[in-house]
Amino acid sequence: MAKIELYDATLRDGMGGAGMTLTAQEKLRVVGKLDELGVGFIEAGFPASNPKELELFGMLAEQRLQHAQIVAFGMTRRRGVKAQKDVGLGVLADSFAPVCTIVGKSSVLHVQKVVRASNKENLAMIADSVAFLVGKGKRVLFDAEHFFDGFELDSAYALQTLRVAVESGAERVVLCDTNGGSLPGRVRDVVGAVREALPKAALGIHTHNDSGCAVANTLVAVEAGATQVQGTINGIGERTGNANLITIIADLQLKMGHHVLPAKRLARLTDAARFVDETLNRASDASQPYVGRHAFAHKAGMHASGVRADPATFEHVSPAVVGNSTDLLISELSGRAAITEKAAAAGIAVGDGADGNGFVARVLARVKQLEHEGFQFEGADASFELLMRREAGRYEPLFRLESWRVLVEQNAEGHLDTEATIKLWHDDRRYVRTAEGNGPVNALDNALREAISEFYPKLADVELVDYKVRLLETSHGTGAVTRVHIDSQDGQSTWGTTGVGENVVAASWQALVDALEYRVQPAGRGVAKAKPKAKAAKAARARR
Repeated sequence: MAKIELYDATLRDGMGGAGMTLTAQEKLRVVGKLDELGVGFIEAGFPASNPKELELFGMLAEQRLQHAQIVAFGMTRRRGVKAQKDVGLGVLADSFAPVCTIVGKSSVLHVQKVVRASNKENLAMIADSVAFLVGKGKRVLFDAEHFFDGFELDSAYALQTLRVAVESGAERVVLCDTNGGSLPGRVRDVVGAVREALPKAALGIHTHNDSGCAVANTLVAVEAGATQVQGTINGIGERTGNANLITIIADLQLKMGHHVLPAKRLARLTDAARFVDETLNRASDASQPYVGRHAFAHKAGMHASGVRADPATFEHVSPAVVGNSTDLLISELSGRAAITEKAAAAGIAVGDGADGNGFVARVLARVKQLEHEGFQFEGADASFELLMRREAGRYEPLFRLESWRVLVEQNAEGHLDTEATIKLWHDDRRYVRTAEGNGPVNALDNALREAISEFYPKLADVELVDYKVRLLETSHGTGAVTRVHIDSQDGQSTWGTTGVGENVVAASWQALVDALEYRVQPAGRGVAKAKPKAKAAKAARARR
């Protein structure tokens, strides 16, 4: 099979998506991650188009990448301006980047309506621009913008734009489905026609996802003769996004037999996908193929039992090959296999003090009752583990609550004061703590941490990283039952907890307490319990 080149456009085309922005330093980290993955070409953007890009290209010039070539992106010369005098082309020529991708029009509609040039002038713009950069020692790729739409309007002219680019020195012509409206059958036919018309030209494919077919269009283009695939990590980009390079890589290698990445680097696919989302401060798509948190998650009892017997029953590939893992989701649809698997992972020996099948039945019954009340345990792994521990008699409460209270006061000028007071008992000692916060949940969290820090000092490492509230009975308006979900982390792992109630603060309290109690359960998590000061002093006197 022909070798398939990977071309990433996350840092340029991907940033066109709504809400997508990265600093130059963050872009540099993304470049490092893509290079580590083994991507061959990384399109860094328009050099010197703005201060951020200028800073990025300056930093990239100092980098020594192992696998990737940095690509500078630009456009053909302006209408009526010689290539040697075109400012944009001059910036590309002066860039350290060894590869330049220039975009030009291949649709007569855009030539006439957007560029407002004659067809002949547009061809000269393409030829002059490519030849100028090649003459400056650059490897040049030509992005034929709106190629599939242009081919439908005037196939001879669309092909001619490619032909003049190749004749002027472009090492590859890239067919762009810029509006994202093409379907796989059409893409296959057009790429095949280009392959027949230009048998010696190296072809690339660049698709957008407006019809939901960007990945499929890329794959059929490869089948028809394209040997470079362009896309963005997680499919980010303008409108509905670009082709998802993560999915494309996995499909090419695991489904179509192309050797795109060595096995060790393919196993970094999940890490790369989640790294980019994290850098963008963007929630990862749990259902994303191959790398999503739920890509290999099983909820129904039959599915969980099947996977335990043989993963191939309900998993199309081994999740480990892309760096992901199997997960069993807990819900009212869960079966005994899922409960047994989760209990084993938590160190709860079913049958050892847990009453074997009786324990599993109790857990399932409890889950069904709680989900009926509005709880959801799919993303609340920590709350579910605590539920199992309670049913198994292996639950260690963090403290005994006496009461908590939250006061929120706003004055006439709009200034808000929020204060929480907590009264709790631990080892027969009463703790009363008051703390302020920027809201009721933050104040409660601060007061609780002040109270327990004396006997569990390492819980200071636990921090809340996400907080979500959902109304469960919207017809009741502000009186509706709410479900709170909290994600917490300690720098090594992340876990989810949940709470439900008519009072959002009370529901938040449940989730907050679960987050901390989970961290101290006896499952090798290593949070040492400190002696309260009074007991420590008493023990010291006894030793004397």
